[in-house]
Amino acid sequence: MGRVIGIDLGTTNSCVAVLEGGEPVVVHNQEGGRTTPSMVSWNTDGEVVVGAASKRQMVTNPQRTVYGVKRLLGRKASAPEVTTLASRLPYKIVAAKNGDAYVEIAETPRSPQEVSAHVLAKMRRVAEDYLGQPVTEAVVTVPAYFDDAQRQATKDAGKIAGLTVRAILNEPTAAALAYGIHHQHNQRLAVFDLGGGTFDISILEIENVVYEVLSTYGDTTLGGDDFDRVIIDLLADDFQAQNTIDLRTDSVALQRLKEAAERAKIELSSAMTTDVNLPFIAAGPAGPVHLMRELERGQVERACKLLLDRLESPSQRALADAHCTPADIDQVLLVGGMTRMPAVQERAERIFGKPGSKGVNPDEIVAMGAAVHSGIMGGELQEVVLLDVTPHNMGVKVAGDRMSVVIQSNTSIPTRAKKVFATTEDNQTFVAIEIHQGEHDQASRNRRLGRFVLGDIKAAPRGHTKVEVSFTMDADGILEVTAIEVGTGRAATVTIEASSGLTADEIAQLNHRVASRNAIG
Repeated sequence: MGRVIGIDLGTTNSCVAVLEGGEPVVVHNQEGGRTTPSMVSWNTDGEVVVGAASKRQMVTNPQRTVYGVKRLLGRKASAPEVTTLASRLPYKIVAAKNGDAYVEIAETPRSPQEVSAHVLAKMRRVAEDYLGQPVTEAVVTVPAYFDDAQRQATKDAGKIAGLTVRAILNEPTAAALAYGIHHQHNQRLAVFDLGGGTFDISILEIENVVYEVLSTYGDTTLGGDDFDRVIIDLLADDFQAQNTIDLRTDSVALQRLKEAAERAKIELSSAMTTDVNLPFIAAGPAGPVHLMRELERGQVERACKLLLDRLESPSQRALADAHCTPADIDQVLLVGGMTRMPAVQERAERIFGKPGSKGVNPDEIVAMGAAVHSGIMGGELQEVVLLDVTPHNMGVKVAGDRMSVVIQSNTSIPTRAKKVFATTEDNQTFVAIEIHQGEHDQASRNRRLGRFVLGDIKAAPRGHTKVEVSFTMDADGILEVTAIEVGTGRAATVTIEASSGLTADEIAQLNHRVASRNAIG
């Protein structure tokens, strides 16, 4: 068996690490960087450009340069968060035949899995260049609050990239593994993970060599891209007030604004003011118009207040689900590039009553944790035990479109739970079991995972026939649901394996397309 690598597939940047002598090592890419922009471009001749090379042509090729695609994995085009996102991007989001969100490049719809596969393939090449041998297996990280469809979409992206994804690992858990390998005393951690597209908060306990996740919560629509958008709107609104030109309607100007906003955000993490200079950004009646202004840190922080406020509720929920108070937390790990923003650090300190740890690299620790997990799976780190949880409620749709929860969120896996239900109609001869995942009381507002039927049950007045429904979830998150008619023992079973919307044939075809495409970068 070859080496198993660890990949942090990020919204903004991705990173790859390997285990060397029991230690995780971040691998430099071909351009010398330790992280790689999660960006993919298609040139006019069909050539695919990935990473830093793609980012360099973001302004000149905006409609064919895709970034932030992680936010589309496992999503429907009609979802409110996707329609909001689509209105702010220079490239086009369209609905696939099954309703999934795809990106359209030169009138060709491309799945988020295919776009992500190009980034994963780049990470694979980086690792192969370093190791000097082919790589076919990886541990890939995802936000802890990703649902089944998003996790399966990430796995399928790995398959398309020619990788067998040995495990899908939650990003905060990965960060805790990388931290704990050098801090092996018993402690309770809060992993505060604010990346480019998602926010996760996980509470973990390290005891001896056991890493137990106590709870996890998050927001998959909150990340650095949203902070960038606030700065873009700040600049664009000011420019429009002065020149009556909305720069957001011009895709090239919008990309220049995005670059400037990202740069300003980074500079304001260490300085109180920064200058934004974008000459020839637009053309007015009197000729070229320039955008030149000074941005203050306080100005940006005030504009981002609503985003900063959204960090509080998931954190409080995670603490409550772990039956902890801030005083019970020994260490707060700040993970993800956005945690470099002073206002984010201050908000985390306000929530947990203690400053975040400065001893980790927020951009690299997740990939390093994935490499540690690859060592656990491969037997190199035999003494480490990882106990994770399921992030969402799982249950059955009952009368009135209600969701009856069978497995609660933050239940340690593997797990088994059961509930007894009664028929709702007279002389009912079958029961349809519809399985949903999510936090809403209404089943239709949650994600439907599957449906099966228990037939030939005994006809009787409503409420007389009872059906016991059992949910069994293994350590890989695969759910098996069994329904048994109480009294007769008649049973039906279904195994719920997440689907990303792609068939096995489509994955094979995309794998061939990605493998044969001459990717640069």
